[in-house]
Amino acid sequence: MTTAAPTTRTLTGVPALPPLLARGALLSPLKRPRPDADLPRTRLVLPGLRVDLARLSAYERACGFATGADALPVTYPHVLGFPLAMRLMSARDFPLPLLGLVHTSIGITRRTAMPAHAAYSLAVHVEGLAPHRRGTEATVVTEVRTGADLVWESRSTYLARHRTDAAARPSDAPSGPRDPLPARAEWRLAGDVGRRYGAASGDRNPIHLHPLTARLFGFPRAIAHGMWTVARCLAEHGAPDAAVVRARFRAPVLLPGTVVYGAEDGAGGRFELRGARDGRLHVCGDVAPYPA
Repeated sequence: MTTAAPTTRTLTGVPALPPLLARGALLSPLKRPRPDADLPRTRLVLPGLRVDLARLSAYERACGFATGADALPVTYPHVLGFPLAMRLMSARDFPLPLLGLVHTSIGITRRTAMPAHAAYSLAVHVEGLAPHRRGTEATVVTEVRTGADLVWESRSTYLARHRTDAAARPSDAPSGPRDPLPARAEWRLAGDVGRRYGAASGDRNPIHLHPLTARLFGFPRAIAHGMWTVARCLAEHGAPDAAVVRARFRAPVLLPGTVVYGAEDGAGGRFELRGARDGRLHVCGDVAPYPA
């Protein structure tokens, strides 16, 4: 893997997502993913970003957050940083194919409440590649600052599935069955959840939009965005102003469908989303105050 010094590129505006998705799709067949591939050392920075309040309101409605509060939902900075992450992951020098890339986990640290009317600086870079029992996983880091102060950061892992003979790392091994958390709510999800979240977030991956496009990638129906499932859980669960959130995406949620939200008592602790019929675990996570 390359050890070249990182290069910082300062952007003058938010990258447009449709051209990035198209470029990533065209380049995907040319990629040959492996955990020891050279890694782009580019750090993208976007200063002076202001939140589009209309788009924020659409996001809050799509995910179940209360609207009108002068504070960003804990998951919303991921949406702000997503175009920068897509610019990196759709580039020719990113070694994993964008098509078929699976979001497997996210860890978020929010150090303080984030006013919706503030100006923010975003920075995104690819931290590294790692072997996974099903292929190669990339870690993408997003940082949000007000002035010089780091107020929010996340680490997302994305899996490119391919054949591998390497033994699974302990963290990759599937965990054994776990007892369901106490059920708190049952949600019937409409078939347009993916389209509504895609419009609010900009993530219009075809697997989320329509059964026909989802079938092209091996899904019987459209599936919910992983980040929608964790946002919907956190809208119900709540999180303190200074919080650490961790979530793992275990299985796709088919749309339409019915799911059960489960959680421990209190604003902290574990939460999960399971299938209402089969009890299949779709997402699991936990919330803790920051600092711990």
